[in-house]
Amino acid sequence: MSKTDMTSMAENLAVRGFFAVVFGVAAVFWPNLTFGTLVELFSGYILAMGVLALIGSFSGGKTDSMATWVMVLVALVEVSFGVYLFRHTAVTFSTFILLAAIALIVRGLLVLVAPFLDPSMSTGKTSMMLIGLVSVVAGVVLLFQPSSSGVAFVWILGVYALLSGPLYLALSREVRES
Repeated sequence: MSKTDMTSMAENLAVRGFFAVVFGVAAVFWPNLTFGTLVELFSGYILAMGVLALIGSFSGGKTDSMATWVMVLVALVEVSFGVYLFRHTAVTFSTFILLAAIALIVRGLLVLVAPFLDPSMSTGKTSMMLIGLVSVVAGVVLLFQPSSSGVAFVWILGVYALLSGPLYLALSREVRES
């Protein structure tokens, strides 16, 4: 991968980290957002993460790797959920929890698998695995989160974003330094 490709990938990861931290701060410090605002905020977050993942998947120039196609799949799932939620902001709370949890679990599992599918991927395996693990744990917690407690749900999403954001920033730094 060329130095320009690595720089582009690092910038993409840094932007993803920034979006995660901003969403996390909003969710943790304003947990009493109206449901409609929360759906729009999460929709924007998951859509931005999907678009950035899609751009990042092809910015490395290596499209023959199975890991690249796994990340494309992650991106498409996120973009699909983001678009669906933007178009259907009146979803029920249970549907929203289910979609958010599925998006996090799918992202986490695919990010956990990606480093093993590309043996040449030497940079950032630990950070990627931590991002995947945090995502799966947050998704599973959301699935078992009682829908009666909206503030807890928002905090779970916020804590997930506040954990994954710095991990994306760390991954960005690892990629930039390699």
